[in-house]
Amino acid sequence: MEKYSSRQLMDIEHRYGAHNYHPLEVVIAKAEGIWVEDPEGKRYIDMLSAYSAVNQGHRHPAIIQALKDQADILTLTSRAFFNDRWPLFARKLSELTGKEMILPMNTGAEAVETAIKTMRKWGYLVKKVEADKAEIIVFCENFHGRTTTIVSFSTDPEGHDFYGPYTPGFTIVPYNDLNAVEKAISKNTVGIMVEPIQGEAGVVVPDEGFLAGLGKIARKHNVLLAMDEIQTGFCRTGKLFAYQHEDVDPDIIIMGKALGGGVFPVSAVAANQDVLGVFKPGTHGSTFGGNPLGCAVAMAAIDVLLKENLAERATEMGGYFMGQLRDLQKKSAKIKLVRGKGLLIGIVLNESAGKARQYTNALKDKGLLCKETHDWIIRFAPPLVITKADIDAAMEKIREVLG
Repeated sequence: MEKYSSRQLMDIEHRYGAHNYHPLEVVIAKAEGIWVEDPEGKRYIDMLSAYSAVNQGHRHPAIIQALKDQADILTLTSRAFFNDRWPLFARKLSELTGKEMILPMNTGAEAVETAIKTMRKWGYLVKKVEADKAEIIVFCENFHGRTTTIVSFSTDPEGHDFYGPYTPGFTIVPYNDLNAVEKAISKNTVGIMVEPIQGEAGVVVPDEGFLAGLGKIARKHNVLLAMDEIQTGFCRTGKLFAYQHEDVDPDIIIMGKALGGGVFPVSAVAANQDVLGVFKPGTHGSTFGGNPLGCAVAMAAIDVLLKENLAERATEMGGYFMGQLRDLQKKSAKIKLVRGKGLLIGIVLNESAGKARQYTNALKDKGLLCKETHDWIIRFAPPLVITKADIDAAMEKIREVLG
C-alpha cells in the first residue's frame, strides 16, 4: 500500500473533502488504548475519545475479536428477516437499562430522531394531543445532532443558520431552569428532551436536583422525559448513565457513541412497551439498524464496560484528574473554571488568555490531543482505561501550556 505523509494526507483531504470540519493538524494512522500515532510514528495521548465513542479504549481486544468473529459469519440481513444477534442484543440492552423495549439505529442523530418520533406519536395516540400540534421542550445550547429536524431547535448559529425552513414543534428554554420548564408546559406538550450534562456546550453540569425535578414535572403533566445519553452514557461520568447521579427514571433513554465500542456505529432508544409500543410494522426502521455485526460489537462493548468496572474507574480517575486541574487553576491566570463529572471535563479559559484553539494546538505539539469548544473551553474526555501515570504524564504537558 502506498504510504503518504501527514502533510500529503491533509492536503488530499482539503482538496477532495467538504470543509465541514476544522480538525487539529494531526493525522491519526494507528491507535491502541489511550494512544494514537501519526504516519511519521509520533505518539499522542488521546484526550477526546472520538467525543466519548471510545470509552473502552482504542481497539479493545475483546471488541475487535467480536467484530472479526462476526464478520466471518454474517454482517447484514436488514430487518426483512430475523437474525441471530439482534434478539440477544435487545435482551442485553433491555436488562442493562431496565426498560422493556429497544429500538436499534446506527448513529446518535438517528436515535434522537427516533425519540422525537416516539414522543410525537405517543402524544397523538396515547395523550390524545390534537393532530400536528405536539410540542417538545428542549434547552438552550443543546446539541442533539445534525439532521434538519434537530438543527431546527439548535441555538448555535453555526449549526442552525441557512438550513430553513425549520421544523416546528419545539419550545426552547434555558438549561438548568426548572421554573422555565414548568412555564413552557402546555396541553400540547408531549415530551422533554435533555442532555444530563451538556457536552458540546462546554461540559455544563446542571445543579443537583435539576434532572430529578424534570422527572417530577414530566409525571405531573403526563409528558415523556427523554435523556440524551449519547455522549454521557456508558460510564463516562462515573455511572452507567449520567442521569443515575440523581433519583430520576426517564421514559426514554437515547444511546449511541460508546455503545459501538469505538469500532462500529450503533445507537438505540430504550423505553417501556407503553411508549415504544406506538410503533407498528412499517412505521419506522433502518436497513442497518440491528445488523448482526453491530449487535455483536455492541454486546462486547457492554461486556467490557461492566467487566472492567469502567464506571468506577471514571469516578476514580476523573476525581484525580480534576483535582490536578483545579490545583493548576489556583496558579494559572489563564484558567477561569474547571468543571465536569467523571472523565468528562471542561476547562473554561479567561477571555484575557485568548481563544482555546491556540492551547489545543500547543498541547497537540506536545503530544496530547484534545479539542476546543465554543472558543473559550477545552474539553478533556480520555478513554476510561486511562491510568494515574497516564494522567500525570498528561498533566506535565497541560502545566507547560496552561501554567
